[in-house]
Amino acid sequence: MKLSELRSPESNKSRKRVGRGDGSKHGTTSGRGTKGQLSRSGGKTRIGFEGGQMPLQRRLPHLRGFKNNRKKVFNIINTGALDEFKDGSVIDYNVLLEKGRIMKKDCPVKVLGNGKLTKKLTVKASGFSDSAVKKIEKAGGKAEVI
Repeated sequence: MKLSELRSPESNKSRKRVGRGDGSKHGTTSGRGTKGQLSRSGGKTRIGFEGGQMPLQRRLPHLRGFKNNRKKVFNIINTGALDEFKDGSVIDYNVLLEKGRIMKKDCPVKVLGNGKLTKKLTVKASGFSDSAVKKIEKAGGKAEVI
């Protein structure tokens, strides 16, 4: 016999039969006591009922809206911030991480078109706005989606 083969013994206790006369010890009030909400038929209360007191779910303020758990979170960098790099350099996730331009680890990079870009750069990122692509190409650079 193994420990995993042990079972609890079968119960031989009969169920309580209430309301079957005073001689059974469970007659008259059927073990519910006298008077009060719980002695009545259907005396149970709904979940959250606090005996007439204003319930907790109504005392707390409402939280509006919802939180989207599937939202894509990006590291945002503007074209104006790319102007600090040398002319003709390739900028990708690792270069931005070394320079301290990325705050969120393991999140893709998206380039937005705010600011001026005067240098010819090859930018590799997960996403670009239309204005960012125009500014990079106007400066003579390339915008590559990875």
